[in-house]
Amino acid sequence: MKMYLNGEWVSRDNVQEVLNPYDGSVVDTVPSASVEDVATAVDSAERGFKEMKTLSAHDRYSFLMKAAELIEERKEDLARTITLEEGKVISEGRVEADRCKQTIIVSAEEAKRLQSEVLPLDAAPGNEGKFGFTLRVPVGIVGAISPFNFPLNLVAHKVGPALAAGNAVVLKPASDTPLSALKLTEIMLDAGFPSEAIQCITGPGGTVGNALVSNIKVRKITFTGSQEVGEQICKTAGLKKVTMELGSNSPLVVLPDADLEKVAQATTQSGFSNAGQVCISTQRVIVDQSVYGDYLDALVPVVESLTIGNPIDDPVKLGPMVREGDAVRVSEWINEAVSSGARLLTGGERDKAIVSPAIIADAKPDMRICKEELFGPAVTV
Repeated sequence: MKMYLNGEWVSRDNVQEVLNPYDGSVVDTVPSASVEDVATAVDSAERGFKEMKTLSAHDRYSFLMKAAELIEERKEDLARTITLEEGKVISEGRVEADRCKQTIIVSAEEAKRLQSEVLPLDAAPGNEGKFGFTLRVPVGIVGAISPFNFPLNLVAHKVGPALAAGNAVVLKPASDTPLSALKLTEIMLDAGFPSEAIQCITGPGGTVGNALVSNIKVRKITFTGSQEVGEQICKTAGLKKVTMELGSNSPLVVLPDADLEKVAQATTQSGFSNAGQVCISTQRVIVDQSVYGDYLDALVPVVESLTIGNPIDDPVKLGPMVREGDAVRVSEWINEAVSSGARLLTGGERDKAIVSPAIIADAKPDMRICKEELFGPAVTV
Protein backbone atom coordinates (compact mmCIF):
# COMPACT_ATOMS: atom_id res chain seq x y z
CA MET A 1 0.00 0.00 0.00
CA LYS A 2 0.97 3.61 -0.43
CA MET A 3 1.09 6.07 2.45
CA TYR A 4 -1.02 9.20 2.56
CA LEU A 5 0.41 12.68 2.94
CA ASN A 6 -0.02 16.10 1.42
CA GLY A 7 -3.43 15.14 0.08
CA GLU A 8 -2.30 12.18 -2.01
CA TRP A 9 -1.30 8.53 -1.83
CA VAL A 10 2.43 8.26 -2.43
CA SER A 11 5.11 5.60 -2.72
CA ARG A 12 8.84 5.78 -2.06
CA ASP A 13 11.87 3.91 -3.36
CA ASN A 14 12.61 2.65 0.15
CA VAL A 15 9.94 0.28 1.38
CA GLN A 16 9.43 -1.97 4.37
CA GLU A 17 7.75 -5.35 4.23
CA VAL A 18 4.68 -6.18 6.26
CA LEU A 19 5.03 -9.82 7.29
CA ASN A 20 2.44 -12.40 8.25
CA PRO A 21 3.53 -13.46 11.77
CA TYR A 22 2.22 -16.98 11.23
CA ASP A 23 4.32 -18.02 8.25
CA GLY A 24 6.62 -15.07 7.56
CA SER A 25 5.13 -14.41 4.13
CA VAL A 26 4.98 -10.86 2.80
CA VAL A 27 1.47 -9.44 3.12
CA ASP A 28 2.31 -6.12 1.48
CA THR A 29 4.93 -3.38 1.44
CA VAL A 30 4.64 0.24 2.59
CA PRO A 31 6.89 3.24 2.01
CA SER A 32 9.64 3.99 4.49
CA ALA A 33 9.11 7.68 5.11
CA SER A 34 11.90 10.18 5.63
CA VAL A 35 12.26 13.12 7.99
CA GLU A 36 11.41 15.34 5.03
CA ASP A 37 8.18 13.38 4.51
CA VAL A 38 7.22 14.07 8.13
CA ALA A 39 7.77 17.79 7.64
CA THR A 40 5.67 17.69 4.47
CA ALA A 41 2.90 15.84 6.31
CA VAL A 42 2.87 18.36 9.16
CA ASP A 43 2.79 21.31 6.76
CA SER A 44 -0.10 19.67 4.96
CA ALA A 45 -1.89 19.06 8.26
CA GLU A 46 -1.49 22.75 9.05
CA ARG A 47 -3.50 23.52 5.93
CA GLY A 48 -5.89 20.72 6.80
CA PHE A 49 -6.52 22.27 10.20
CA LYS A 50 -7.63 25.48 8.53
CA GLU A 51 -10.13 23.44 6.51
CA MET A 52 -11.32 21.67 9.66
CA LYS A 53 -12.09 25.07 11.20
CA THR A 54 -14.71 25.62 8.50
CA LEU A 55 -16.64 22.50 9.53
CA SER A 56 -19.47 22.66 12.02
CA ALA A 57 -19.93 20.14 14.82
CA HIS A 58 -22.72 18.60 12.75
CA ASP A 59 -20.39 18.29 9.75
CA ARG A 60 -17.83 16.42 11.84
CA TYR A 61 -20.57 14.25 13.33
CA SER A 62 -21.92 13.41 9.87
CA PHE A 63 -18.51 12.50 8.45
CA LEU A 64 -17.71 10.26 11.41
CA MET A 65 -21.08 8.51 11.19
CA LYS A 66 -20.45 7.94 7.49
CA ALA A 67 -17.05 6.49 8.43
CA ALA A 68 -18.78 4.10 10.84
CA GLU A 69 -21.04 2.94 7.99
CA LEU A 70 -18.02 2.34 5.77
CA ILE A 71 -16.29 0.36 8.53
CA GLU A 72 -19.35 -1.87 8.72
CA GLU A 73 -19.37 -2.33 4.93
CA ARG A 74 -15.66 -3.21 4.88
CA LYS A 75 -15.62 -5.13 8.15
CA GLU A 76 -14.51 -8.48 6.79
CA ASP A 77 -11.66 -6.97 4.79
CA LEU A 78 -10.55 -5.01 7.86
CA ALA A 79 -10.71 -8.12 10.03
CA ARG A 80 -8.63 -10.14 7.57
CA THR A 81 -6.11 -7.30 7.34
CA ILE A 82 -5.75 -7.26 11.13
CA THR A 83 -5.21 -11.01 11.20
CA LEU A 84 -2.75 -11.13 8.32
CA GLU A 85 -0.50 -8.33 9.58
CA GLU A 86 -0.78 -8.82 13.36
CA GLY A 87 -1.50 -12.52 13.86
CA LYS A 88 -4.71 -12.03 15.84
CA VAL A 89 -7.19 -14.86 15.22
CA ILE A 90 -9.90 -13.93 12.71
CA SER A 91 -12.71 -14.06 15.27
CA GLU A 92 -10.88 -11.46 17.37
CA GLY A 93 -10.15 -9.45 14.22
CA ARG A 94 -13.88 -9.22 13.56
CA VAL A 95 -14.49 -8.12 17.14
CA GLU A 96 -11.86 -5.42 16.75
CA ALA A 97 -13.48 -4.16 13.55
CA ASP A 98 -16.81 -3.95 15.40
CA ARG A 99 -15.17 -2.12 18.28
CA CYS A 100 -13.58 0.30 15.83
CA LYS A 101 -17.00 1.14 14.45
CA GLN A 102 -18.31 1.78 17.98
CA THR A 103 -15.29 3.97 18.77
CA ILE A 104 -16.03 6.12 15.73
CA ILE A 105 -19.74 6.35 16.61
CA VAL A 106 -18.90 7.51 20.15
CA SER A 107 -16.47 10.03 18.68
CA ALA A 108 -19.20 11.30 16.38
CA GLU A 109 -21.61 11.79 19.26
CA GLU A 110 -18.97 13.65 21.28
CA ALA A 111 -18.48 16.07 18.39
CA LYS A 112 -21.90 17.47 19.35
CA ARG A 113 -21.07 17.72 23.06
CA LEU A 114 -17.88 19.77 23.34
CA GLN A 115 -19.20 21.66 26.34
CA SER A 116 -17.95 24.81 27.98
CA GLU A 117 -17.98 25.78 31.65
CA VAL A 118 -19.38 28.87 33.36
CA LEU A 119 -17.60 30.11 36.49
CA PRO A 120 -19.06 32.64 38.95
CA LEU A 121 -16.52 35.34 39.81
CA ASP A 122 -18.32 37.04 42.68
CA ALA A 123 -16.25 35.25 45.34
CA ALA A 124 -13.83 38.18 45.12
CA PRO A 125 -14.89 41.71 46.15
CA GLY A 126 -15.86 44.01 43.32
CA ASN A 127 -16.93 41.16 41.04
CA GLU A 128 -20.61 41.15 41.85
CA GLY A 129 -22.70 40.14 38.86
CA LYS A 130 -19.70 38.92 36.92
CA PHE A 131 -18.92 35.48 35.59
CA GLY A 132 -16.27 33.83 33.50
CA PHE A 133 -16.58 31.08 30.95
CA THR A 134 -14.38 28.65 29.06
CA LEU A 135 -14.49 27.60 25.44
CA ARG A 136 -13.18 24.30 24.14
CA VAL A 137 -11.12 24.80 21.02
CA PRO A 138 -9.09 22.28 18.99
CA VAL A 139 -5.37 22.23 19.71
CA GLY A 140 -4.44 22.15 16.02
CA ILE A 141 -2.28 19.28 14.78
CA VAL A 142 -2.36 16.00 16.70
CA GLY A 143 0.48 13.53 16.27
CA ALA A 144 -0.90 10.01 16.80
CA ILE A 145 1.46 7.07 17.30
CA SER A 146 -0.33 3.74 17.52
CA PRO A 147 0.75 0.23 18.62
CA PHE A 148 0.73 -3.10 16.82
CA ASN A 149 -1.61 -5.08 19.06
CA PHE A 150 -4.87 -3.33 18.10
CA PRO A 151 -3.87 -1.92 14.71
CA LEU A 152 -7.36 -0.69 13.85
CA ASN A 153 -9.26 0.15 17.02
CA LEU A 154 -6.42 1.91 18.83
CA VAL A 155 -5.88 4.00 15.71
CA ALA A 156 -9.59 4.86 15.88
CA HIS A 157 -9.16 5.78 19.57
CA LYS A 158 -6.78 8.53 18.46
CA VAL A 159 -8.11 9.62 15.08
CA GLY A 160 -11.84 9.62 15.97
CA PRO A 161 -11.73 12.01 18.95
CA ALA A 162 -9.12 14.24 17.30
CA LEU A 163 -11.28 14.76 14.20
CA ALA A 164 -14.43 15.06 16.30
CA ALA A 165 -12.88 18.01 18.14
CA GLY A 166 -11.87 19.70 14.90
CA ASN A 167 -8.16 18.90 14.80
CA ALA A 168 -5.97 17.69 11.96
CA VAL A 169 -4.12 14.40 12.50
CA VAL A 170 -0.73 13.08 11.49
CA LEU A 171 -0.88 9.34 12.11
CA LYS A 172 2.18 7.13 12.51
CA PRO A 173 1.10 3.48 12.82
CA ALA A 174 3.27 0.69 14.22
CA SER A 175 5.86 -0.53 11.73
CA ASP A 176 4.65 -4.13 12.05
CA THR A 177 1.00 -3.31 11.37
CA PRO A 178 0.51 -0.23 9.16
CA LEU A 179 -2.08 -1.64 6.76
CA SER A 180 -5.12 -1.36 9.03
CA ALA A 181 -4.28 2.28 9.77
CA LEU A 182 -3.91 3.07 6.07
CA LYS A 183 -7.31 1.51 5.38
CA LEU A 184 -8.91 3.54 8.18
CA THR A 185 -7.32 6.67 6.72
CA GLU A 186 -8.91 5.81 3.39
CA ILE A 187 -12.27 5.40 5.13
CA MET A 188 -12.01 8.84 6.76
CA LEU A 189 -11.30 10.42 3.39
CA ASP A 190 -14.13 8.52 1.70
CA ALA A 191 -16.43 9.69 4.50
CA GLY A 192 -15.86 13.31 3.48
CA PHE A 193 -13.14 14.77 5.69
CA PRO A 194 -10.91 17.37 3.98
CA SER A 195 -8.08 15.81 2.01
CA GLU A 196 -5.38 17.33 4.22
CA ALA A 197 -7.13 16.82 7.56
CA ILE A 198 -5.46 13.44 8.03
CA GLN A 199 -2.02 12.14 7.08
CA CYS A 200 -0.76 8.58 7.52
CA ILE A 201 3.00 8.15 7.27
CA THR A 202 4.74 4.81 7.53
CA GLY A 203 8.29 3.94 8.48
CA PRO A 204 10.58 3.26 11.43
CA GLY A 205 9.71 4.86 14.74
CA GLY A 206 13.22 6.10 15.31
CA THR A 207 13.00 8.23 12.17
CA VAL A 208 9.35 9.04 11.62
CA GLY A 209 8.21 9.03 15.25
CA ASN A 210 11.00 11.24 16.55
CA ALA A 211 10.56 13.75 13.74
CA LEU A 212 6.83 13.92 14.41
CA VAL A 213 7.16 14.31 18.18
CA SER A 214 9.81 17.03 17.92
CA ASN A 215 8.02 19.11 15.27
CA ILE A 216 7.02 22.43 16.84
CA LYS A 217 3.85 22.68 14.73
CA VAL A 218 2.45 19.55 16.36
CA ARG A 219 0.59 20.64 19.48
CA LYS A 220 -0.44 17.29 20.95
CA ILE A 221 1.01 13.79 20.96
CA THR A 222 -1.07 10.71 21.72
CA PHE A 223 0.91 7.49 22.11
CA THR A 224 0.11 3.90 23.01
CA GLY A 225 3.03 1.57 23.62
CA SER A 226 5.81 0.72 26.02
CA GLN A 227 6.86 2.72 29.06
CA GLU A 228 10.38 3.04 27.70
CA VAL A 229 9.27 4.65 24.44
CA GLY A 230 6.66 6.72 26.26
CA GLU A 231 9.28 8.24 28.53
CA GLN A 232 11.44 9.13 25.52
CA ILE A 233 8.48 10.75 23.77
CA CYS A 234 7.70 12.87 26.84
CA LYS A 235 11.31 14.08 26.95
CA THR A 236 11.26 14.96 23.26
CA ALA A 237 7.78 16.50 23.16
CA GLY A 238 8.63 19.40 25.44
CA LEU A 239 5.65 21.64 26.20
CA LYS A 240 3.23 19.82 23.90
CA LYS A 241 0.12 18.26 25.36
CA VAL A 242 0.83 14.54 25.73
CA THR A 243 -1.43 11.54 26.33
CA MET A 244 0.31 8.28 27.21
CA GLU A 245 -1.30 4.82 27.33
CA LEU A 246 1.55 2.59 28.43
CA GLY A 247 2.14 -0.95 29.67
CA SER A 248 0.65 -2.90 32.52
CA ASN A 249 1.08 -6.00 34.63
CA SER A 250 -2.45 -6.99 35.51
CA PRO A 251 -3.36 -9.16 38.50
CA LEU A 252 -6.46 -11.29 38.98
CA VAL A 253 -7.44 -12.09 42.58
CA VAL A 254 -9.40 -15.30 43.25
CA LEU A 255 -11.24 -15.46 46.58
CA PRO A 256 -12.53 -18.61 48.30
CA ASP A 257 -16.19 -18.06 47.34
CA ALA A 258 -15.47 -17.63 43.62
CA ASP A 259 -17.10 -19.84 40.97
CA LEU A 260 -13.88 -21.52 39.86
CA GLU A 261 -15.28 -22.76 36.54
CA LYS A 262 -16.27 -19.20 35.59
CA VAL A 263 -12.92 -17.86 36.80
CA ALA A 264 -11.08 -20.45 34.71
CA GLN A 265 -12.98 -19.35 31.62
CA ALA A 266 -12.37 -15.68 32.42
CA THR A 267 -8.67 -16.28 33.05
CA THR A 268 -8.31 -18.00 29.71
CA GLN A 269 -10.14 -15.27 27.87
CA SER A 270 -8.30 -12.41 29.55
CA GLY A 271 -4.90 -14.09 29.63
CA PHE A 272 -4.61 -15.52 26.13
CA SER A 273 -6.61 -13.25 23.82
CA ASN A 274 -4.34 -11.96 21.06
CA ALA A 275 -1.68 -14.37 22.34
CA GLY A 276 -1.48 -12.35 25.55
CA GLN A 277 -0.48 -9.18 23.68
CA VAL A 278 -2.97 -6.92 25.44
CA CYS A 279 -2.01 -4.17 27.88
CA ILE A 280 -4.63 -5.38 30.38
CA SER A 281 -4.00 -9.07 29.80
CA THR A 282 -4.15 -11.20 32.96
CA GLN A 283 -0.55 -12.00 33.82
CA ARG A 284 -0.59 -12.72 37.57
CA VAL A 285 -3.33 -14.72 39.30
CA ILE A 286 -3.30 -14.40 43.08
CA VAL A 287 -5.35 -17.27 44.54
CA ASP A 288 -6.50 -17.87 48.09
CA GLN A 289 -4.61 -20.90 49.36
CA SER A 290 -7.79 -22.72 50.29
CA VAL A 291 -8.85 -22.99 46.62
CA TYR A 292 -5.39 -22.93 44.99
CA GLY A 293 -5.35 -26.54 43.86
CA ASP A 294 -9.00 -26.56 42.78
CA TYR A 295 -8.45 -23.43 40.69
CA LEU A 296 -5.49 -24.99 38.87
CA ASP A 297 -7.49 -28.15 38.27
CA ALA A 298 -10.24 -26.06 36.67
CA LEU A 299 -7.88 -23.85 34.67
CA VAL A 300 -5.55 -26.36 33.01
CA PRO A 301 -8.12 -28.23 30.86
CA VAL A 302 -9.71 -24.98 29.66
CA VAL A 303 -6.34 -23.61 28.53
CA GLU A 304 -5.38 -26.92 26.93
CA SER A 305 -8.61 -26.87 24.90
CA LEU A 306 -7.50 -23.77 22.98
CA THR A 307 -6.93 -24.56 19.29
CA ILE A 308 -3.56 -23.29 18.08
CA GLY A 309 -2.69 -22.63 14.44
CA ASN A 310 -3.16 -20.35 11.46
CA PRO A 311 -5.14 -17.37 12.78
CA ILE A 312 -7.01 -16.87 9.52
CA ASP A 313 -8.82 -20.20 10.11
CA ASP A 314 -12.06 -19.77 12.07
CA PRO A 315 -11.66 -22.65 14.58
CA VAL A 316 -8.26 -21.37 15.76
CA LYS A 317 -8.30 -19.59 19.13
CA LEU A 318 -4.60 -18.76 19.55
CA GLY A 319 -2.19 -17.67 16.86
CA PRO A 320 1.36 -16.34 16.71
CA MET A 321 2.93 -13.42 18.48
CA VAL A 322 3.63 -10.47 16.23
CA ARG A 323 7.38 -11.22 16.01
CA GLU A 324 9.39 -14.38 16.51
CA GLY A 325 11.81 -12.41 18.68
CA ASP A 326 9.00 -11.72 21.14
CA ALA A 327 8.15 -15.42 21.23
CA VAL A 328 11.79 -16.20 22.02
CA ARG A 329 11.68 -13.72 24.89
CA VAL A 330 8.51 -15.25 26.34
CA SER A 331 10.05 -18.73 26.18
CA GLU A 332 13.15 -17.46 27.96
CA TRP A 333 11.10 -15.91 30.76
CA ILE A 334 9.12 -19.13 31.21
CA ASN A 335 12.28 -21.21 31.39
CA GLU A 336 13.82 -18.74 33.81
CA ALA A 337 10.81 -19.02 36.12
CA VAL A 338 10.90 -22.82 36.02
CA SER A 339 14.61 -22.87 36.79
CA SER A 340 13.85 -20.67 39.82
CA GLY A 341 11.33 -23.12 41.27
CA ALA A 342 8.04 -22.45 39.45
CA ARG A 343 6.07 -25.32 37.91
CA LEU A 344 5.09 -25.32 34.24
CA LEU A 345 1.71 -27.09 34.24
CA THR A 346 1.00 -26.85 30.54
CA GLY A 347 2.20 -25.11 27.38
CA GLY A 348 5.32 -23.04 26.87
CA GLU A 349 6.52 -24.82 23.74
CA ARG A 350 7.64 -22.53 20.93
CA ASP A 351 7.33 -23.04 17.17
CA LYS A 352 8.68 -19.94 15.42
CA ALA A 353 6.38 -17.10 16.54
CA ILE A 354 3.84 -19.34 18.27
CA VAL A 355 4.12 -20.09 21.99
CA SER A 356 1.56 -22.57 23.29
CA PRO A 357 -0.51 -21.09 26.15
CA ALA A 358 1.36 -21.62 29.40
CA ILE A 359 0.30 -21.83 33.03
CA ILE A 360 3.10 -21.35 35.56
CA ALA A 361 2.23 -22.35 39.12
CA ASP A 362 4.05 -21.50 42.35
CA ALA A 363 5.43 -18.31 40.82
CA LYS A 364 7.18 -15.89 43.16
CA PRO A 365 6.73 -12.08 43.10
CA ASP A 366 10.44 -11.48 42.49
CA MET A 367 10.48 -13.55 39.30
CA ARG A 368 10.81 -11.48 36.14
CA ILE A 369 7.72 -13.13 34.67
CA CYS A 370 5.74 -11.73 37.62
CA LYS A 371 7.22 -8.30 38.14
CA GLU A 372 7.67 -7.14 34.54
CA GLU A 373 5.14 -6.95 31.73
CA LEU A 374 5.30 -10.21 29.77
CA PHE A 375 2.98 -9.34 26.87
CA GLY A 376 2.70 -12.95 25.83
CA PRO A 377 0.63 -16.14 26.22
CA ALA A 378 1.56 -17.16 29.77
CA VAL A 379 -0.25 -16.77 33.09
CA THR A 380 1.46 -17.10 36.45
CA VAL A 381 -0.34 -18.37 39.56
